[in-house]
Amino acid sequence: MPFVVPKENYTGRIYTVEIGTGEKAVKVGGANTLPYLGFEGEIPNPPAIAIEIQDIPAKDWPETLKKPFDGVTDDPAAWARFCEKELGVGIIALRLISTHPDYGDRKPEEAAKTVEAVLGAVSVPLIILGSEHVEKDTQVLKVVSEAAKGRNCIIGKAQEENYKTIAASAMANNHKIIAMSQLDVNLAKQMNILLMQMGFDKERILTDPMSSALGYGLEYTYSVMERIRLAAIVQNDPAMQPPLVSDIGRNVWKAKETIASESDIPEWGSVEERGITFEAVTAISMIMAGSDLLIMRHPKAIEIVKKTINELMER
Repeated sequence: MPFVVPKENYTGRIYTVEIGTGEKAVKVGGANTLPYLGFEGEIPNPPAIAIEIQDIPAKDWPETLKKPFDGVTDDPAAWARFCEKELGVGIIALRLISTHPDYGDRKPEEAAKTVEAVLGAVSVPLIILGSEHVEKDTQVLKVVSEAAKGRNCIIGKAQEENYKTIAASAMANNHKIIAMSQLDVNLAKQMNILLMQMGFDKERILTDPMSSALGYGLEYTYSVMERIRLAAIVQNDPAMQPPLVSDIGRNVWKAKETIASESDIPEWGSVEERGITFEAVTAISMIMAGSDLLIMRHPKAIEIVKKTINELMER
C-alpha cells in the first residue's frame, strides 16, 4: 500500500495585500496553509523582499555593507534607481532616518521632497518608513503619505501611540499600513483591531511584531510569529490574518558578529561573509516562521534568501 501523506485542513487564510501600481505591483500573503506546507493548501505568493535605503548617507553602516552601494548613497533617488536597475530589486524600503530629532530633525516637508524624488526615480513599489520616533513620525508620515498619493505605498510604522493620525492619512491617500507592536501576540492583535475599528480595511494592513537578529532573541521572535500564524490559519482569527513583515536589516547589521574585524577576532573568519550569512540565516528563519515580507540590506544576502524561497516553493 502506498504511503499517503497525512494532511490537515485549515479554515483560515492570510489576506492578500497588493502594493505598487502597474506591471511592477507586488502581492504578498494569500496562503491558507502554514509556511511551505503547500501539499495542504495554497501559497499563491512567495515571500517578497524589499531592500532598504536611507534618506541620508549610510555612514553608520559597516564597510562591508556600504561597498555594494558605493557612490550612490549620497542621493536617495540615485540609490533607489541603482537598486531597481542594477540589482533588480522588486521593492524599495525608504527609511527616513533624518527626521529623527537625534539624526537631523528634518521637517516633514523635506522628507516629502525626498519621497517624491525616490518615487520619480523608480517604478517598483515603495515602503516608506519613519524613524520610529513616535511624535515625529506622526507629523512626518502624514505629510509623506500625501506626497505619495496614487502610488499605493506601504506607510509605517503605526504604533499604539500614533496610529490614528498615520492610519487616517494612509486611508485618505490610498496606501497600505504597517502596524507595529512590541513582540507580543496580544499586542499585535490589539493593534490590528484598533485599525479595523477606525475603518481601515483589513486587507490593507501588514503586521510587524518586531524582529531580532540571529543570536539576539531570534527564538523569541520566531515563537511570537509562529503563534500569530497559527491563530490566523488554524484558529481562523481575522485580526491575525494580515501578512507579516520582518524588518531585519538594521538589527542584523549592528550585531557584533557582523561588524567585528578579522584582526580582532580572526577565528570568526571573513567579516564580509559573516555578515551576509548572518542576515541570510535571520531572514530564512523569519520566512519559516511565516513572514510574508522581508526588509533586508545586503544584495548577496537577498540573493541567498531568494534562492531558498524558490527551492521551498518548489517542494
